[in-house]
Amino acid sequence: MAAYQDYLLHLADNALILGQRNAEWCGHGPILEEDLALANNSLDLIGQARLLYQHVAAVRNDGKSNEDLLAYYRDVPEFKNYTLLELPHSTAILPTSRGDRDYAVTIARNFLYSALMVQVWAKLAESTDKQLAAIASKSLKEVQYHLRHAHDWVLRMGDGTDISHVRVQAAFDYLMPFTQEFWTPSAMEAVAVKTGAGVDVTVFKSEWEAMVSDTLQAATLKVSPSTGFITTGKHGVHSEHLGFLLSEMQSLARAHPEAVW
Repeated sequence: MAAYQDYLLHLADNALILGQRNAEWCGHGPILEEDLALANNSLDLIGQARLLYQHVAAVRNDGKSNEDLLAYYRDVPEFKNYTLLELPHSTAILPTSRGDRDYAVTIARNFLYSALMVQVWAKLAESTDKQLAAIASKSLKEVQYHLRHAHDWVLRMGDGTDISHVRVQAAFDYLMPFTQEFWTPSAMEAVAVKTGAGVDVTVFKSEWEAMVSDTLQAATLKVSPSTGFITTGKHGVHSEHLGFLLSEMQSLARAHPEAVW
């Protein structure tokens, strides 16, 4: 049961952390329409996280767990999101959350993650865990929009100006190695698959690679190599960036733990 809870937390943490990252564009989008688009994207992701955290709390049934506790009172090693999703919006060698944001990085990351999750949510809609299946069905509709939005911007940037082409190519070059983590095994995923509640993500690899390749080719971009160090965020070992992200995200709740909104 603990392994399955970790699997649900993995799905929830992915949505929460990317939602938090994308929300950093609120008020800072390159154009007003994109400011609103990323805000809506973030709301979708955080909404997915809420439903999944609520489900974890129901599975635990310990009278203590709730969505706020799971989002705001766990520390870095307890989070199980892909490392890809916690990275700042920058290709700098030493990027920081306070550094200059590059919208190309945001778009490339959203595309790579959404291209995976349209397949994951579609399969999880058939989960033996009926509550997870219901969450997946709702999330699938949202991530289909996220993918379409990111896909369209990849095409615009790649086949746009010389500057936009260089920047989005650099974004994919930087991010692609982090996608290796999608395909690495973990005990929590193995347990979820064995029970019929989860999904074996590796079965989507060929289709994901084809989708990425076709989109980049249409955008006059090259497919970046995905080799090198394999990150381990879903095992609880993260980059230095997650600590800063959580510190900002959790500070208000921790400063006023008894507050009611």
